[in-house]
Amino acid sequence: MSSIRTARTIAASIEEVFDCVAHIDRFREAIPHILEVEHLNEITAGVGARFRETRVMGKREATTELEVTEYEAPRLVRLVSDTGGAVWDTTFSLSELGASTRMEMVMEARPHSLLARLTVPLFGRVVARAVEADMDEIKAFCEGD
Repeated sequence: MSSIRTARTIAASIEEVFDCVAHIDRFREAIPHILEVEHLNEITAGVGARFRETRVMGKREATTELEVTEYEAPRLVRLVSDTGGAVWDTTFSLSELGASTRMEMVMEARPHSLLARLTVPLFGRVVARAVEADMDEIKAFCEGD
């Protein structure tokens, strides 16, 4: 299993940050390299919401289907995807720090195919850079930059 952990302190309320990370349409506004979001069911937020996200990854486009599996407003949202032979499990945890918010993100990849067992460790740095860039974009968006 491969794991990425990162955190940011954001000069915005916990409600504002949660709205950004827990609602895919708002998340798309914050992340410029997300090109398209398609809702896959009638649930647009909360447990059971499913969507397909297309984003630029390096010089290519990548499409991933995700599902919200945990949703505890305004403190936690968990997204799970089974893509490329691995289950990608991402949790955003939020806590208040006075007038700011501490946002922590943990992404775990659990390969279940032979190819993914070989490639997930190789792409770890690429994925980590993309995750760090997303976190910076969320911070800038929520702070109004």
